[in-house]
Amino acid sequence: MADFRKLEVFDKAHALALTVIRASAEMRGPIAQLIKTQMVRAALSVPTNVVEGSAKDSDRDYARYVSISIGSSSELEYHLLVARDSGLMSEMTFQSLLDQLIDVRKMLTGLRRRLKASADAAGSKAGSRSAGSR
Repeated sequence: MADFRKLEVFDKAHALALTVIRASAEMRGPIAQLIKTQMVRAALSVPTNVVEGSAKDSDRDYARYVSISIGSSSELEYHLLVARDSGLMSEMTFQSLLDQLIDVRKMLTGLRRRLKASADAAGSKAGSRSAGSR
């Protein structure tokens, strides 16, 4: 069980979620409420799944939650595109959020890779122990 507060990726994902919340508050128009709701939900899902995964008993389970975070970041990217392309968000705001998002996604991908490697190493150690005890 890892302390998520010590992870830089959590800090950056949390900051991204807060920035998305602030940016969505500026959006106006008839379709804005729907897009805002979806954007904020996806943005909150990124750090939420890091937090939930960090409480799991195995690195394999944790990696699964990090994969969900990565998926949520892709969903958020699409909502940002819709917001920009429908005129609800300026190009400058879009680019700033996209830059943060890409940074977070790269960090999540690295965390998932490390967790999977750790889970695979633990699995192969367990397999060699059981084979050696025959």
